[in-house]
Amino acid sequence: MEKLRQFLKTMTPDEQKHFAAKCGTTINYLRKRISDRSSNLGEKICIEIENQSCGEVRCEDLRPDVNWSVIRNG
Repeated sequence: MEKLRQFLKTMTPDEQKHFAAKCGTTINYLRKRISDRSSNLGEKICIEIENQSCGEVRCEDLRPDVNWSVIRNG
């Protein structure tokens, strides 16, 4: 989640809102998940974050507990 936090820091608040919307969520939801280390983002949002960040924030950065190679190759 640290990569997502750093990625969002490079954006203005409006850019953050737009990015979150393109990922299918809100910036408040992303901030909550970043700050609450006991909760995880859903796989779908992880995939959208990777896509919308052009690979700067990878699914593996967000959810290292998921076997992404199986999902990617499935």
